Amino acid sequence: MTPKELLSRLESRGITLEKMLDTALELYIGYERERVRERLRELMLRYLGDINVQALLLSALLLEENFSVEGDPVNLVADELIGINIAELIGGKMALFNFFYYDTKKPGILAELPPFLDDAIGGFIAGCMTRLFQETGERP
Repeated sequence: MTPKELLSRLESRGITLEKMLDTALELYIGYERERVRERLRELMLRYLGDINVQALLLSALLLEENFSVEGDPVNLVADELIGINIAELIGGKMALFNFFYYDTKKPGILAELPPFLDDAIGGFIAGCMTRLFQETGERP
């Protein structure tokens, strides 16, 4: 699957690259927002091409399509596990802190998504933001 194909699947659920970038930067405190946005775009496109990230994001999409759940029940942890795994896969253990920050604050599109997708996309954003900080020396 290409990044474009995966983005098309996500877009069918209202999740665009631009919305993910907006959501990521909603909690960003720092300088040169446009430079950070462009570098983050590159990272997101790169990781949308990773077979493991694709598998985890597709699993969240398939769960939303085929698993009926009311709200976000406290006994549902599979959604958190998907988000955690995506975040760690991209950004390592440090990404866990970003994942929990995004998961708690639910900025941007995350507040609109159902349980599996909000955590999967939150984990993707957290992992990419963490990787950005690691590669550029930026700090949140």
